[in-house]
Amino acid sequence: MVLYSFYIFDRHTECIYARRWTPRPTSSSSKTARPQSGSSITSNGANDAVPNARKPMSHSDDEKLIFGLVFSLRNLVTKLGGPDDTFLSYRTGEYKLHYYETPTRMKFVMLTDTKVINLRQYLHQIWANLYVEYVVKNPLAPTEHPGGIGVANELFERGLEAFITAVLPA
Repeated sequence: MVLYSFYIFDRHTECIYARRWTPRPTSSSSKTARPQSGSSITSNGANDAVPNARKPMSHSDDEKLIFGLVFSLRNLVTKLGGPDDTFLSYRTGEYKLHYYETPTRMKFVMLTDTKVINLRQYLHQIWANLYVEYVVKNPLAPTEHPGGIGVANELFERGLEAFITAVLPA
């Protein structure tokens, strides 16, 4: 299994934990860049268009996009299916997003390869066995994370790494 990234969002929409393992594949590197239809041509006939290259996003932009995507899809599922239906995961051609929301409205999001089964039960185990034990029950850890102050707990980091290598299928 290829694991790309893992995010934890609190109930105030702040990303309090983000970790990337391997970068997501970019399909633009294998294709040749073509000028867009609105490119300008100078008087000597040369094309001044810059190839359509995607700039890498910053981590905060990536986190905002992931949260916005999850928020929109969760609302769409609730409006179409009713309050009993929940959003579990979705897949594109390049990755699969797995989602778990706790009763306290914490959101756990994991991006993996497209061939991976639904990891909702594993996200629940990460919450119950790692986050609650090492972050929530830690008297030194903040209960709220204002301004994006995230989870900075070495035991949680080590436990997550051990969980990923031991439990998740390779």
